[in-house]
Amino acid sequence: MAVANRATPGARWHTPPVPIDHPDLLQGPALTPMALIKAMALAYRARGMDPSHALAQAQIPPARLNDPRARITAAQMEAVSYAAMRELDDEALGCFERALPWGSYGLLARASLSAPTLGVALKRWCRHHGLLANAIALGVETSGERAEIVLRLRRDPGPLTELCVVSVLRNIHGLAAWFVDSRIPLLEARFPYAPPTHVEAYPVLFDAPARFDADEGAIAFDARYLALPLRRDETAMTQLLQRALPLTVRSYRRDRLLVQRVRQLLASQPLDTHNADDLAALLHTSARTLHRQLKEEGASLQALKDEVRRERASQWLLRTDRPIKQVAEAAGFRNEKSFIRAFRAWTGQSPGEWRRR
Repeated sequence: MAVANRATPGARWHTPPVPIDHPDLLQGPALTPMALIKAMALAYRARGMDPSHALAQAQIPPARLNDPRARITAAQMEAVSYAAMRELDDEALGCFERALPWGSYGLLARASLSAPTLGVALKRWCRHHGLLANAIALGVETSGERAEIVLRLRRDPGPLTELCVVSVLRNIHGLAAWFVDSRIPLLEARFPYAPPTHVEAYPVLFDAPARFDADEGAIAFDARYLALPLRRDETAMTQLLQRALPLTVRSYRRDRLLVQRVRQLLASQPLDTHNADDLAALLHTSARTLHRQLKEEGASLQALKDEVRRERASQWLLRTDRPIKQVAEAAGFRNEKSFIRAFRAWTGQSPGEWRRR
């Protein structure tokens, strides 16, 4: 189960081999913990095999396996994962009670491609995964506006626990994003083991708050993503399976729910969303990224704020006899003067004139 420096949906699918002298292997930041490669080496040794060739393909000196501070690049992870899966003929890399022959995860993805929505596709993928491996139980659970993909261990993978949990959760997260052609920002990631020595790598692996010593592994996200339709077809699937390892969640600049999420926060938390920085913090991103992504969606933060504030102010003016100052506060304005100025720009009238008419 390959884990690159970003979430990788097809980490166990076909990808062309990377030659040992590939000049780009060491390019880019080295962020992936060596502990995951050490776990792969243990899978080799459990079968009486030598991982040296796979390590050489990725330009990883064997001596570095025991360095807890060591990190590798995404290209190195891609190379060693490909080599190990082929040599072991196991896309699970020893994490489960039986090997998953080459192509197993490609079949899972194809079986989910005809689903009408992401929720159906993920449930189908989790159910079919149970037919391949009984070592873990996967499921999609929802509670209100929160959805989770939950991973429960049915048997202890021992020293391969972290590789198993991290790989499966990152793979399904990446595949979900690919299915709907959208970023799916995570609200939380949970892990059924103690914080590892390389715990600082987890914000890179999952880009979300991480919680350890949990009862199960899980990634949580906005449940509205489950209702999105799948945007991929058989041609796109064939292309993905040719080189799935480099595909990353963060390569998706589009977030098909962003406008809805921003509008909802502006409506439900007007006092906490006065500026882009406050709003971006609630969305676990930066103000710059928020503005850029909204622009890509054909929207702007100011236009959304005006839309939400105008709707709220209009409702208060029509349905209550509250003073204008209180209406301004309810609409999220810092003072009455700025509210009156904005309302004139929207309607050509003051709030009092509009209410009387």
